Amino acid sequence: MKTLPTELLIARHGNTFLANEMPRRVGITDLPLVESGVQQARRLACYLKQQDLQPDIIFTSELKRTRQTAGFVQAIFQKDIPLKPLAIFNEIDYGPDENQPEAQVKARLGGEALALWETQAVVPQGWCVNPATLIANWQQFGAAIAHQYQGLRILVVTSNGIARFAPYLTGDFILFCQTHALKMATGALSRFRQTPDEAHWQCLDWNIKPL
Repeated sequence: MKTLPTELLIARHGNTFLANEMPRRVGITDLPLVESGVQQARRLACYLKQQDLQPDIIFTSELKRTRQTAGFVQAIFQKDIPLKPLAIFNEIDYGPDENQPEAQVKARLGGEALALWETQAVVPQGWCVNPATLIANWQQFGAAIAHQYQGLRILVVTSNGIARFAPYLTGDFILFCQTHALKMATGALSRFRQTPDEAHWQCLDWNIKPL
């Protein structure tokens, strides 16, 4: 009997700022979705429905913006899909830059440091995050779901700072960085798959933006 692969869907929550608001670097600050973020969450849910990608279980962070986004996915399938918040999916703590205007963050860190964060996930000085921990969290989570939920489809709703470390699941993060932009857009979706005979996860799609 052929063993089915395990599928991991990773979504970024919807917008937390209004169009006329000054962009800020928000991590652990617990902001809700704004109306445009609600619309993004609805489009994400519709996309999953249209593509026949119903998750068997949903994991989120403990922050309301991810739980709100996941709620629209639960609603569109009209089924009691289990939802489990996990601290490992909480957005990172930007330290002195937390909740500060992006222009101020760039002035403090410089463009080169921010470019390294965007292209290689190199953490800038002062941010309260350990990359090794984030990498280990994804690897341990991937191993756990491949064992516990083998053959099922898992959805994780998280934030940009956490999601960019998920490609370590592929076993070749450097190659991934060379072929993909690490930043996931708000309301976007990425897909990974692993079969029991594979050591690593395969990235099927990255940063899909539902229309």
